[in-house]
Amino acid sequence: MRKSHPVRRAVLATAATVSGIVLLLSLKPASDPGSAAAAGGAAPPAAAQSPQGGSQPIGDGTVTGDAASTQYGAVQVRLTVSGGKITKAEAVQAPKGGQSDRITSSAVPRLNQAAVAAQGAEIDAVSGATYTSAGYKKSLQSALDKARAAGAPESSGPGGGGNAGNEQAGTVTGDAAQTQYGPVQVRITVSGGKITKAEAVQAPKGGQSDRITSSAVPRL
Repeated sequence: MRKSHPVRRAVLATAATVSGIVLLLSLKPASDPGSAAAAGGAAPPAAAQSPQGGSQPIGDGTVTGDAASTQYGAVQVRLTVSGGKITKAEAVQAPKGGQSDRITSSAVPRLNQAAVAAQGAEIDAVSGATYTSAGYKKSLQSALDKARAAGAPESSGPGGGGNAGNEQAGTVTGDAAQTQYGPVQVRITVSGGKITKAEAVQAPKGGQSDRITSSAVPRL
């Protein structure tokens, strides 16, 4: 009879060990759904953040971004906005001469399409036109900033829909006009529907042009 006790103890110990393992295995699936539920609980906030991609409104009209200098020449983008959306993008300045003509004729139309499709400046560079693409994006962002500045008063204006809602404010840069002595480009600041400031961001330089420019531009 004494010999049977060690066997019973071994059997009981084995049974207890097996039971413990079964319990541990049965507990693991219960913990996984818990972690999955926690992950599921964390997902909605992330999803909730995505709508904030709808950025502040942009004012309707045509706006030209600042000219961005590149290694091969300036790039300047003009946007047409209607209904708060970009309906047209075009480069009013782009690198010219030699190989630049071929690159510009190929890259600029694709960049214009990308800007309209993206409705913003987050566009990919065109392969083989790295410098032009970088300049385009920089000028595009400048144009967007100006368009948003023009659209801000409309969104913050009185809810009654008076004339104040139609009075756009902001800074707009005109196209560079080529003259015999160099380009002339004007930037105006608008507030309350009126031009409050006008300045020449480009004007002829060098030699006698410096004297004429310094005298004529302030009067203009």
